[in-house]
Amino acid sequence: MDSYLGSYATLGLLLLAGFLVFAGAFSANRLLSPASPAEPAGKREAYECGVDPVGGDWAQAQIRYYVYAYLYVLFAVESVFLFPWAVVFDRPGFGMTTVVEMAIFVAVLALGILYAWRKRILRWT
Repeated sequence: MDSYLGSYATLGLLLLAGFLVFAGAFSANRLLSPASPAEPAGKREAYECGVDPVGGDWAQAQIRYYVYAYLYVLFAVESVFLFPWAVVFDRPGFGMTTVVEMAIFVAVLALGILYAWRKRILRWT
């Protein structure tokens, strides 16, 4: 199948095989699953470490959790950029330019953390 249309035939066969596996899996599920499964007592109750649930099922999440998660992602991305930079920095021809670029990058991140610190976002209450 080296011809131009042969590549389309290969793609078509692959798509057909994928659809057949998909349809077969759903058909097997429909045939093998019970018609009306048993519902044991308490199956649809909220699980709280074996204790009966107390209160409502709605809780408001505090924004500070999202801020901490965002700051974690921010500094994880920074570390992902710092490791390749440290490897390239030693190569000839990358001297002062790479130091200035990384200083600007770290300065922008430092300004962000300083802003969060001054607004007292990082204070856990």
